[in-house]
Amino acid sequence: MIERYTGREMGAIWTDEARFARYLEVELCATEELAALGRIPVEAASNLRRRARLDLARIAEIEAEVRHDVIAFVSQVAETVGPDGRYLHYGLTSADVVDTALSMALVQAADLLLRRLADLRSALRRRAAEEAHTPTVGRTHGVHAEPTTFGLKLARHDDALRRDEERLRTAREAVAVGKLSGAVGTYAHLPPEVEERVCARLGLRPVPIAGQVIDRDRHAQYMTALALLAGDLEALALEVRHLQRTEVGEAFEPFAPGQKGSSAMPHKRNPVNAEKVCGLARLVRSLSLAAMEDVALWHERDISHSSVERIILPDASIAVDHMLSVSTNIVAGLELDRARMAANLALTDGRILSERVLLALVEAGLAREEAYRAVQRAALDPAPGFGRRLREDPVVASHLAAEDLDRLLDMQATLGAADTILHRLGILPDGAAG
Repeated sequence: MIERYTGREMGAIWTDEARFARYLEVELCATEELAALGRIPVEAASNLRRRARLDLARIAEIEAEVRHDVIAFVSQVAETVGPDGRYLHYGLTSADVVDTALSMALVQAADLLLRRLADLRSALRRRAAEEAHTPTVGRTHGVHAEPTTFGLKLARHDDALRRDEERLRTAREAVAVGKLSGAVGTYAHLPPEVEERVCARLGLRPVPIAGQVIDRDRHAQYMTALALLAGDLEALALEVRHLQRTEVGEAFEPFAPGQKGSSAMPHKRNPVNAEKVCGLARLVRSLSLAAMEDVALWHERDISHSSVERIILPDASIAVDHMLSVSTNIVAGLELDRARMAANLALTDGRILSERVLLALVEAGLAREEAYRAVQRAALDPAPGFGRRLREDPVVASHLAAEDLDRLLDMQATLGAADTILHRLGILPDGAAG
């Protein structure tokens, strides 16, 4: 079980203090690279690095007058370094600093989400291996279908999260770019070498081409990756919610000592954490739509995306971070009722094995439609005795012996491929068997 989620690590990425610290690092790296190219005095760059300080209260005071956060930031930092402050923001436009710093934040956020995702996948794969051979009902349309194993249920969710991991890594690469190419991306005041050197120091790549801003399809890709991840977390949570229903009762999310499920009904044990994950998935999906709306900007840029991003990028990152932590706790502490699983498997009196009988009749020479009708006659009779009705059906009996039907109605015989699937996914080592 991982520690209770606090959100501090992800939240710290999106504070004003962290944002302005990234702005300052972009600015200082730019001055140092300008100095290295002989564009400004080396002593000035050194002095800026040594003396530059942030004062968020002062930035807010200046911004209240100038109504521009980057100007307020540059003015405040310049106040702390004396005359050399004139070299701060040299040849840059606001978006050079803001977009490059935003990319730094997104890379940090993506790296943290990938770590959280690895924790969840590790928990899923461990539990899938433990329950590799635990038979349970497979359901389609909410109705009993054929047997499966609980390990396969968990493994399917892990495989979805593997794809999410690939998408998030790709999105991380898409946003890991910076730009210091000026007001319309033409390097009118700084050479491309400055951009290349600064980006390398910040762990970014220079964007191949930009207007005043980095094109927003990159940010939409990040948000879409989060939305898809949130959807797969929702699918996992929804499975838990169903299995915890009183009528099913096969699995339960953790319930802490002293926890209460209802203010009115002491018997209640509700899947509140799984429900939380489902609710947050709706939020993240809606935020991804806003990111796609941000892609189309006027000409080399407008500012319509800025207000949106200040909300959606932190909120979606924090929400998914929380969802991953909660989901890991659910999986790691998931309580199973194997006796209830066995009882539910027996509810249909063998009817969920009807396809095995159908195929055996076809193999024995019966036309498929006739075989289907014969098995369906026995299966749709609500009274107990599915196997007996099959044995007494003259069409079935003329093609299958009683011992054949006993073999076909053996629940465990349907699960032979579980190991093959789990080996394929790397969840079970080669040679493991039930």
